[in-house]
Amino acid sequence: MKHTRLITICLLLLISSLSNAQQPSFVSDSLDSYIERGMKQWQIPGLAIAIVKNGKVVLSKGYGVRELGKDDKVDENTLFIIASNSKLFTGTAIAKLDHEKKLSLNDKVTQYIPWFRLYDSTSGKLANIRDMLCHRLGTKTFQGDFTFWDSNLPKDSIIWKMRYLKPTGEFRQDYGYCNSAFLVAGEILTKVTGMSWENYVQENMLTPLGMRNTYMNTTGLANRVNVAAPHNNLFNSITKIPFDNVDNLGPATSMVSNVNDLTKWLLLQLDSGKYMGKQVLPWAVLQKTRDINIITGSRKSTVYPTHFRGYGLGVYSTDYAGKQVYWHTGGAFGHVTNVCFVPEENLGITILTNNDNQSFFEALRYQLLDAYLGVSYADRSKFQWGFFEQGKKKLDEELSALQEKVNKKNLPEIKPENFTGDYFNTVYGKITITKSGNMLICRFQHHPDLIGYMEYMDNNEYRLTYSNIGYGIYPAKFSIKDGKVIAVEIKANDFVESDAYIFVKDSLDGVSK
Repeated sequence: MKHTRLITICLLLLISSLSNAQQPSFVSDSLDSYIERGMKQWQIPGLAIAIVKNGKVVLSKGYGVRELGKDDKVDENTLFIIASNSKLFTGTAIAKLDHEKKLSLNDKVTQYIPWFRLYDSTSGKLANIRDMLCHRLGTKTFQGDFTFWDSNLPKDSIIWKMRYLKPTGEFRQDYGYCNSAFLVAGEILTKVTGMSWENYVQENMLTPLGMRNTYMNTTGLANRVNVAAPHNNLFNSITKIPFDNVDNLGPATSMVSNVNDLTKWLLLQLDSGKYMGKQVLPWAVLQKTRDINIITGSRKSTVYPTHFRGYGLGVYSTDYAGKQVYWHTGGAFGHVTNVCFVPEENLGITILTNNDNQSFFEALRYQLLDAYLGVSYADRSKFQWGFFEQGKKKLDEELSALQEKVNKKNLPEIKPENFTGDYFNTVYGKITITKSGNMLICRFQHHPDLIGYMEYMDNNEYRLTYSNIGYGIYPAKFSIKDGKVIAVEIKANDFVESDAYIFVKDSLDGVSK
C-alpha cells in the first residue's frame, strides 16, 4: 500500500514537473520581476494577469494595489472596466442570432431602426448589421465620442446623432473605430429577441460559463467589493480619477470583469465554444466573429513578427510568428485592458490595469507572445518606453508653455463678460460659459459632472482645465469678429476623441443663430 502511494506521489510530481517544463523560462523565472519593474516604471498602481495554456489556467494573479496610497491588494478577482473587450461579447451575440437565422448580418439597419441615418444618405441606406460590428463606416477613430462618452444622452439620441458625424474616409473601405455603431447592433439585438443586450449576454454567455463576478454595466461599480480605482498621470502626477459611466454605450464598452472570470471566456474561445466539456456556443458562431471584414493593415511590421491585421466582429486578427492571433484592447478612463488568444497554441492571455496612460499592458502581452511562440527576447516594455518618453516630454513642454502664458496675467481685448453665454455644436449640443472671478467656467449640457476651468492666456485663448483631469488641459480658442465673440474651439484628451469641437455662440447682436 505504501509502495503504491509512493508511486502515485512520484507520478504527480512528474506530471507537475512536466507541466512547469512546458512554460517558457520567461514565464517560470522572470515574469514576476518583469511585471514589478514595469509597474514601477510606468506608475501602474495595480495589475492583474491570467494565462491559460492547453486547457488549464497556468497563472491567475494580481500585483500592486487597487488604489494608490491604500493597502488593498489586487488579486485575480479584482474588478476592472474591460471597456472595448465588451465588443466580442456583442459580436458573438449577433453572430449567434445570425447562426439561428433570427437575423442576418447582411440585414439593413433600417429594417430594425427605420429612422437610422448616416451623414451620407446612400451609406445610411446601405449600412447593415455587419457594418456596425467591424468599424467600416468611414468615420475617424473615436469620432463623436466626446459627445457620447460618459454623457447623459440616452441610447436613441446617440444613434440619432450618428447622422452628424461627417466621415473622412470611404464607407466599407476605410477603417475607423466606431463605438456608437456597436450600440446600434445592441439595439437591434433587443428588437429581435425582446431582451436587453445585458440580459441576452448574461443568459447566453456569462451564466453558462459561471462568470459570476462579471457585470454588464459600470453603474454602481465604485460601491462593489474588490474594485480597482482608475488612475491617470498624463497631465499631472499619478492620481485617482472618477469612474466612467458608459452604460449608454453598453454594447461597445460597459462590461466589468476580472481575470479569474475572463479565463473562462478564454477557455471557451480555445475549445471551439466548449467549456468544461459542454458546448456553450456553436463553433460556427465563433468562426463568424473571427472572419475578417475589413483589413486594418497589410504591411510587414518592422518591430513585431506580423504582416497583416484585420477586424472581425468585435475582435482583431493578425499573424504573429507564423500563428494566427486574436485580440482586443479596452480603454476606459483609468483602466486599460487586453484579452488575447492563439488557438493554434492553445494559449490565452488577459491583462487588466488601473492607469490608462501607459503601454506596459500591451508590451507585456507581446512579451508573453514572444515567449510562448519562440520569438527571440527583446524588451518590449523598454521599446515602448522610448516612445512614451518622447510623447511625455512634448506634452510637458506644451503644458509648461500654457502655464507661462497664464502667469503673465494678460487681459483680454474685450471684457470677460463678453465671452459668457450659450454655445452650440451640431454634434454635441450646448455648452454654457459663465464668469467666476478672473476665471471663466464652462459647463457641458450632456456631461453634468464635468466642468472646464478657463484661465486667460493671450490672443483670445484661455487655458481649459477639466475637473476630471483625464480629459486634459488644452487651449480654448475664441473667435472674435467686429469686437464680438462668435465661437470657441474646445479640445479634450485624444483618449476620448482627437478632433476639437467648434461651438458657435448663441446670438450675435440679438439675432439667434
